[in-house]
Amino acid sequence: MPPSARPPSNQTNSSPASFILTGIPGLEEYHIWIAVPFCLMYIVSLAGNLSLLLVIKVECSLREPLHLFLAMLAVADLTLSSSTVPKTLGVLFSHSKEISFHACLVQMFFTHMSFIAESTILLAMAFDRYVAICAPLQYTTILTRPAIVKIGLAALVRGICVMVPTIFLLKRLPYCGRRVMPHSYCEHMGIARLACADIAVNIWYGFATTLLSPGVDVVLITISYALILQAVFRLPSKGARLKALGTCASHLCVILLFYTPAFFSFFAHRFGHSIPQHVLILLANIYQLLPPMLNPIVYAVRTRLLRERLVRMFVRQDLP
Repeated sequence: MPPSARPPSNQTNSSPASFILTGIPGLEEYHIWIAVPFCLMYIVSLAGNLSLLLVIKVECSLREPLHLFLAMLAVADLTLSSSTVPKTLGVLFSHSKEISFHACLVQMFFTHMSFIAESTILLAMAFDRYVAICAPLQYTTILTRPAIVKIGLAALVRGICVMVPTIFLLKRLPYCGRRVMPHSYCEHMGIARLACADIAVNIWYGFATTLLSPGVDVVLITISYALILQAVFRLPSKGARLKALGTCASHLCVILLFYTPAFFSFFAHRFGHSIPQHVLILLANIYQLLPPMLNPIVYAVRTRLLRERLVRMFVRQDLP
């Protein structure tokens, strides 16, 4: 092909300098009213997870495997919400709707990476409960400090390995000057749909990674709890059964809070073609905000030792 017949590289082969995030299409007049509860939820999330990390760091009695996994969960929650919510609030308050292409990729990377890491941590916590109930005598020998550190590193590495290919999959696409993204933050398929080329590889990669990372985690968590319930109902006394179930209740609540909105949002985006776009984007924002906000509250309410340490740290009684 002669040079004159080739398409200009700045139109077809180069990435745009920036994208414009529109927020929640169809609800522009309500952006301020939506931003206020989002902001409050984010503040509660920051306060809850930072308090959790602080009390686990300060209190030596909270260095058991479950509490260390809880600290990892808090870090993942902070990363998940902080990677998107500040920019979302900027878009909803109309302070800054523009985001550079590379900043968009970075936001997308940390959003999905922290989601995969958190899913891995929830799987590790299910294994922790399985060992505690089904093999209590081996608990301290299986879940040692080095083993927990390796699990935390595995969660991080897994998230990175899954997400690095998406960077290259998105950078290879031509965007033909398309810059307006009908979303409040950058996510993989939202960016890919702006391309003026076939994105089948992106679609199948996103679908496969969802099934092979969080999807597999859900299956393994379900198997863990099936074995836990089988062991619990073999216990001789009703009190022992209730106590064993009580130790799992907070984790089950967190699992439901995390996976339910996330998977509903994922499948609704791909198969819910009749669902209005503003509903899909609201769902996507909810799974960024709801679990990070409620996880510390659930564990503080359901875990007596953690609750007592939090009260001791933040509620100081005046001496006479």
